[in-house]
Amino acid sequence: MKNVDELNVKIFADGADKQGMLEMYAKPFVKGLTTNPTLMKKAGITDYRAFCKDILTSINDKPLSFEVFSDDFEEMERQALEIASWGSNVYVKIPVTNTKQQNCYALVKKLAAQKVKLNVTALMTLTQVRDVVASLEPDVPSYVSVFAGRIADTGVDPLPLMKAAVEQLKLAPASELIWASPRELLNIFQADEIGCQVITVTNDILKKLSLVGYDLDSYSLDTVKMFYADAVAAGFKL
Repeated sequence: MKNVDELNVKIFADGADKQGMLEMYAKPFVKGLTTNPTLMKKAGITDYRAFCKDILTSINDKPLSFEVFSDDFEEMERQALEIASWGSNVYVKIPVTNTKQQNCYALVKKLAAQKVKLNVTALMTLTQVRDVVASLEPDVPSYVSVFAGRIADTGVDPLPLMKAAVEQLKLAPASELIWASPRELLNIFQADEIGCQVITVTNDILKKLSLVGYDLDSYSLDTVKMFYADAVAAGFKL
């Protein structure tokens, strides 16, 4: 198994807690950061613009993705252009459809033509990947985020789809595929193996990196010790 510093896949930290974002930003193996309205809501953020501009005063040399939050494509475009103006490292997240399941392809094409760096998000099918790639400018940096973890939640193995997506992204040389919503640390190594360029990882999963290469007999013993210590601490008796 590779060490983290031997991986080709770039690890992006996914979160919206300022302290956690800055903690992950400081780690050399974290190459970028992403967030979304759901994570921001959970973090208690109420002023979207103020939060984004504040975090950009500290994080301005690694890619950082912020998402539009309108359901109307005209308003999405306005928001996207404002967000893009906040920094040269900013990528604008555009959902693959709105809530009416109307696709974003025309908007992506329009923004990409204006050299806006995009992160098209919430994709789960190869048809979506194909159509997004066709809408991007080949020489404008962008990300295509396929939610492999959510695909796996439905009982479908995402690996074949992600492998095929890697091939489809070759039609947009400046774009990179993101393995989004991973469920376990193993996904980092799976993404690396298939040539996926980026994986977004939450802080909870990143904290498990210290376990990479850990001896399984020792890990087994640690687990037994944990069960025993908790039983003693609880004062269980039979």
